[in-house]
Amino acid sequence: MINEIEFIKDLTATKILSPAEINKFNKEAQAKKMPLVDYLLEDKIIDEKQTFEKIAKVKGLPFVDLKNEIIRKDILQFIPEPIAQSHHVVAFDKKGATVRVATLDPSDLQTFTFLEKKIELPLEIFYTTPRSIVNVLKQYHHSLKAEFENITKREISGGEEKEKLKEMAEDLPIVRVVDTLLEYAIFEGASDIHIEPEEKDVIIRYRVDGVLREVMTLPKKVHPGLIARIKILSNLKLDEHRLPQDGRFKMETDDYKISFRVSVIPVFDGEKIVVRLLNESSKILTLEQLGFQDVALSAIKRNIEKPNGMLLVTGPTGSGKTTTLYTVLNLLNKPGVNITTIEDPIEYRLPGVNQSQVNPKIGYTFAAGLRAFLRQDPNIIMVGEIRDTETADIAVNAAMTGHLVLATLHTNDAATALPRLRDMKVASFLIASTVNIIIAQRLVRRICPNCIQKYKLGKDLVKELESYFNLANIMAVYKKNKLVKGNKTWAELEFYKGKGCNQCKDGYKGRMGIYETLEVTAEMSDLVLKDSSSELIMKKAREQGMITMLEDGFIKAKNGITTIEEIIRVTKE
Repeated sequence: MINEIEFIKDLTATKILSPAEINKFNKEAQAKKMPLVDYLLEDKIIDEKQTFEKIAKVKGLPFVDLKNEIIRKDILQFIPEPIAQSHHVVAFDKKGATVRVATLDPSDLQTFTFLEKKIELPLEIFYTTPRSIVNVLKQYHHSLKAEFENITKREISGGEEKEKLKEMAEDLPIVRVVDTLLEYAIFEGASDIHIEPEEKDVIIRYRVDGVLREVMTLPKKVHPGLIARIKILSNLKLDEHRLPQDGRFKMETDDYKISFRVSVIPVFDGEKIVVRLLNESSKILTLEQLGFQDVALSAIKRNIEKPNGMLLVTGPTGSGKTTTLYTVLNLLNKPGVNITTIEDPIEYRLPGVNQSQVNPKIGYTFAAGLRAFLRQDPNIIMVGEIRDTETADIAVNAAMTGHLVLATLHTNDAATALPRLRDMKVASFLIASTVNIIIAQRLVRRICPNCIQKYKLGKDLVKELESYFNLANIMAVYKKNKLVKGNKTWAELEFYKGKGCNQCKDGYKGRMGIYETLEVTAEMSDLVLKDSSSELIMKKAREQGMITMLEDGFIKAKNGITTIEEIIRVTKE
């Protein structure tokens, strides 16, 4: 991927095109929704080899043209295919102990450092052309296909299936592909790997910052070997193809300690695997780093100092609820208190905290664990999730009898959590007297700081926003928070987005939360006692100064932390 801002600078520095020409062609490329470099090459406005050779000179780098070169297989394999694909960097030669690599983005130091560690040899960086990269990338598929042909020539008959699958799983190309998939997922910061069989191919997708993206397509012939390899790693039955299976395994190096949770399910074209990555060495963040604003922060800190009662965190699956609970636990984790958690699964290890994992197969459920905990003299209890009446009942009673209980619930906003407990047959007077504070949340992607740029909304986008949101209310929140001065219209407001660069691909890097924090005051307790609806509870919370999740998102968009598109994406349900 060529960084467009850099490319325009390089074109100017080489004097290949004048600033006026660059400007003109850039507008034409944007009108056709094409990257500038593709537009210039497709319309033969510039000579590819000549241009990139001149840019290499300006950058002070050696140049190599690989447009017609065939690369030796052992050299090609220095760089795994998914990295070559997404970072546009390929190995083409080895001189002594140095591996020569060609790239379109010599500033991508993070990738070069990762490759040097993986290869355990120094790299010599060359600048090249887009066509060179395309030519070398095609060669990966040929060499992979040839290797897999040999593996899959062995016929599998019923009786020998387990042995043959085991053999396949230990074949070097399969081992290498699986290792690459796992290592590259860690490097990209993926939370999940999806291995999906289709009629003719196997699609590999990673979930990065909450969004799935395709990273690799493999020939269907590798599918049995891939599945077998992952089953062996996670101690699952090799010859079971009809039933779902769950397993786990770990990878540890000096740089990271990752736990992989594996889920296998039978689908129409074979077996689908989803691997969840849990980084056990990741640091627990502070509430400020998670993205809580001042008013919410002080409300949370005030309520977790109470000796008993409940703190609830709500939101859909994958909205970061557990991370928020761990952050709160970290604040409460002092030598003078006994903290016990029951989780599914244990996502981070917390020193000094007694963490317990549910196991429904043997009857060790959230409710059973909670009951046992109360005999262990805890001060603080964390319940991974309140899913049923029994768990809700024990949790509320624990909060009544002098324990601080932290738990998650599945509701869309903070106000709905109170009626949800009532639906779980918890008495209204118990809810009113035990729940201290409710946090509702979603995760939004952060704008990449390396390619952030300002823009104005314009009338068309404002019209679209009006169909989703009450913009007058949001403008009032902006004015109250001193984010907008005077009588500016929405079309005049400046917002931010990422252009897309080698650090981020699509203008986003990392995630943070948007929140609403509902403190259960005396007036709120009265509403709960009267079995009020979530709408009435929400109205009262707004009167008491609560910022809604949507408003929190818009404040973060105005401050250049996330984009309006992200707020639409995560709140439109």
